[in-house]
Amino acid sequence: MAQIEITYEGDLATRCVHSENKAEILTDAPKENKGQGRVFSPTDLFAASLGSCMLTLMGIAAKGLQIDIQGMRATVSKEMTSVPSRRISKLCVAFSCPHRFSDEVTAKLIHAAEHCPVHHSLHPDIVLEFTYSWGT
Repeated sequence: MAQIEITYEGDLATRCVHSENKAEILTDAPKENKGQGRVFSPTDLFAASLGSCMLTLMGIAAKGLQIDIQGMRATVSKEMTSVPSRRISKLCVAFSCPHRFSDEVTAKLIHAAEHCPVHHSLHPDIVLEFTYSWGT
């Protein structure tokens, strides 16, 4: 089980340290929520986690299919709402892969992406939109 130690650094910033590998992530509140927006906000990391997890699961599937998806990209757009409380309301993930595959392989990659652990952990009120471009 991974542990992350989080320290409040003051001025709406945190330092997150992974217990095993000592990797660090800094966060800051966004400008629209009283922060300075110097680095990723916690909700930015939430959105990034979805795109990163989906790409990772596609990479695992690609290894099993003995294909290469290196260079594939995900662009995640995050929308916030304040009704009924401040929260993420919508996440859009646009995938672009420089390679083109058969319909069967493409379907397996998409299935892997849309069954990643982060996707399965999202609240059902969050609207999700996924688009895929192949050979671009």
